[in-house]
Formats: sequence, C-alpha cells, structure tokens
Amino acid sequence: MKEAGLLKKISILVLVLLVPGFLYYLLTAEGKNRYKPLPIFGPKQLAKTTHRVKGKDVPDTLFHTLANFNLTDQNGNKISLKTFDGKIFVINFFYTHCPSVCKLMNDNVNQLASNYAKNKMVYFVSVTVDPKRDSTGELKKYSGEFKSASAKWLFLTGDTSTIYTLARKGLLVNALQAGSDDFIYSDKLVLIDQDKRIRGYYTGASTDDINRLNDEIKVLVSEELRKKDKPLY
Repeated sequence: MKEAGLLKKISILVLVLLVPGFLYYLLTAEGKNRYKPLPIFGPKQLAKTTHRVKGKDVPDTLFHTLANFNLTDQNGNKISLKTFDGKIFVINFFYTHCPSVCKLMNDNVNQLASNYAKNKMVYFVSVTVDPKRDSTGELKKYSGEFKSASAKWLFLTGDTSTIYTLARKGLLVNALQAGSDDFIYSDKLVLIDQDKRIRGYYTGASTDDINRLNDEIKVLVSEELRKKDKPLY
C-alpha cells in the first residue's frame, strides 16, 4: 500500500512538472503560435509612429487601455492598476446581496481561479457595484464562501465614482445604481492582458463561455510568454 501511495505521488509530481511545458509546446511548436491571436477590443487610432512589414512602413495602432484606479481589497489592501503590472487578469462586477446571478458567476470564477492557482501570471478581480453596503468586512465574509479566494482573487470596493468609471470608460460595460437596492451591471467577465488592453468578453453564467475563457487565458499566457520569453511558472 505504501509503495502504491508513493507511486501515485510521483505520478502527480511528474504531471505537475510536465503539463505546463507540454502546453507551451502545443501553443508555440516550431516557433509558431498554433492558435489565432485574441482580438483587442475598444476604440483605436493610428499613431504617428510606424513599423516595417514586408518592406513597407505601416502606422502603429494605439489601442484602448484601462486608466489607473484606486480601490481596496477584502483584506484592506490598497489596489491600483499597478498591482497588476506584468499580470493577466479577469475582472467582473457583482454585489454580495445579489439574489442569483452573482453567485453563479463567482462560482465559475472560483473554478477558474482554482485552475490557475499555481500560475503566477493570472489573477482574478471581482468588483462590487454596491460599495456603500459592501465594505471590506462584508467582502471578506463573502470571499470566505469560495475556496479559491486568495491573494490572486481580489474582491474590491471603493467609491462609486471610481467603480462606475472603471466599468463604463475602462471596461466598456454597464455599472450603475438604478434604485435604493437595484443595480444594473454587466454579467461579463473581461480578460485583460499585460498591456492593460481588453482581450475578451465572456458571459459569467454561461458554461460554454467559461470554457472558452479558460482556453483563451492559455492562449494569452502563451502570447505573453512568446513576447517576453518568460518561463511558464
């Protein structure tokens, strides 16, 4: 029995060590990205600078990026956009006393956060749209419902101006208070790359979209690694 247990532990260790490298090989075999690059969302404009493509000067493109924000996480830590320098992150909106969809959405984030718990590049962010009620203490209590809530999955609160501006002008989704206890907010999970650009939108309650997000996080990790030649873990 002891030998069987030891063999099982060795097998698990081998998988942990080999799977990330095998994934990276699949995505980048022979120096080529086997997946189509993810789109970049939001308004864009041509820059005055250029780059060479097949001997021709092509104007660079300035893509929409998130502006800085200052919020507070469930542990009372100050969080800004700089917190995610060099990181990929997935962000969504919710509130703790939401009757239904928020729990389902964050259950799906919980699963994703579990999948990437050991990946130092990938973070998750859930922002309340009801900061007057959702204090850091409330967020701490709420985060305890999810096994993957950690330093890599942040629940954020702050002032409504910052939160609603981040949603509408930064992430290009809805977030507003429609009544005393009524909130209109997007049910999308938004994928952000290391350059603070929007790379995907996914319906938080959709199993198909969550599976697509899981795959596209891997594609984006590969893209960032190829760009900066970083080790996977």
